Amino acid sequence: MLCRTANDLYWTARHIERAENLARLVDVAQRIELLPERTEAGRQDPAAWRRALDALGLVPAYTKRHGAVVASKVLHYLCLDAENPSSIYTSVRAARESARAQRGAITVEMYEDLNTSWFDMRKLGHEQFESDGLPRFIEWVKTRSASFRGVTVGTMGRDEGYQFMRLGVFMERADYCIRMLDIKYSEPLTGEAGDARKALGYYQWSALLYAMSAFETYRRLYRTAITPERVAELMILREDLPRSLAACTSAILAVLITLSGQPRSEVARQAGALAAETRYGRIEEILAEGMDVYLSRFMQRLFALAGEIDRHFLLAGDVSTPAVAA
Repeated sequence: MLCRTANDLYWTARHIERAENLARLVDVAQRIELLPERTEAGRQDPAAWRRALDALGLVPAYTKRHGAVVASKVLHYLCLDAENPSSIYTSVRAARESARAQRGAITVEMYEDLNTSWFDMRKLGHEQFESDGLPRFIEWVKTRSASFRGVTVGTMGRDEGYQFMRLGVFMERADYCIRMLDIKYSEPLTGEAGDARKALGYYQWSALLYAMSAFETYRRLYRTAITPERVAELMILREDLPRSLAACTSAILAVLITLSGQPRSEVARQAGALAAETRYGRIEEILAEGMDVYLSRFMQRLFALAGEIDRHFLLAGDVSTPAVAA
C-alpha cells in the first residue's frame, strides 16, 4: 500500500475517534463541574475545565486567545472552534478531508457517513448548540463516531487499509484514556472531610466511568463501592473494558504484527513492551510509582510508538498529532 494512502486512512480513523473521545472528555469535565465541589459566592469553580485544557496541552493556546478559564468559552473552544486544531469541529472536518483524498480505498457508505457528519457539524451554530444542550451534542458525536465505525466494520475489506484504520482507532483511544485519567488524578479532593469527602469522590469517579461507558462494566467486574484504585485498574489493566489501555495496546500490537509481518521489528517491539506492561502490571505497583508519573511515562512511550509507526509505515513529517500534555 502507498504510504500516502496508509497515512490518510490512519488519520481518518484517528480524527473521527478523536472527536468522540474529546466529547467524552468534555462530558467528564462537565459532570465534575456540576458537582458541589467548591463554590465562591454561588459561582462554580472552573477547575474541571482548567484540568481538561491541561490534559490536552491546550492551556497556553486557550489563554492566549480567551484569557481566563470560563466554562462557556472552553466549551466553544473544544467543541466548535474552527481555529482550534484539536476541537471536535476540526476533527470531524479533518476526518472527512482525509477520507475524500482516498475515496478509492474506502467504501461509498463510509464516505457518505463521514459526509453526513461533516455537513451536520458545519450547520451547527452557537445558538443551536446552546439551545440543544451539551448532553445532546455529546450523544450526537458519539453516535456519529459509532455509525462510522459500524459502517467500516460492515463494508470495508479486510486488507491493509482496514488494518491501518484499526491502528488509528486504538492509538487515539489509548491516548485519550490517559488524558481522561489525568483529569481526575491531576487534583486531589480538598476542602471536604469524612462522609462528604467520600460522597464527593464517589460521584466524581462515577462521572468518569459514565463518560467512558464503563459504569456497568465496573459494577459487573467488582461488585463493590467505586474506589480510585479499582477505577484505575479497570481503565489501565483490564482488557474487559474496550477503551482501557490494556485493550488498546493489545489491539495495537496485533495490528502492527499483521502489518509488519515481523514480530521482532522495532515497531512491534515497542508495541509489545506497552502491551506487556498493561497485561502483567499490578495496580499496587502503579500507585506506588505515582499515578501522575505513570501516566506521563506511558504517554511519552505512546508518542514514541506513534513516531515509530510514522517512520515505519507512513509519511515522515506529515503527522498531525494532537497537542501534547506536559
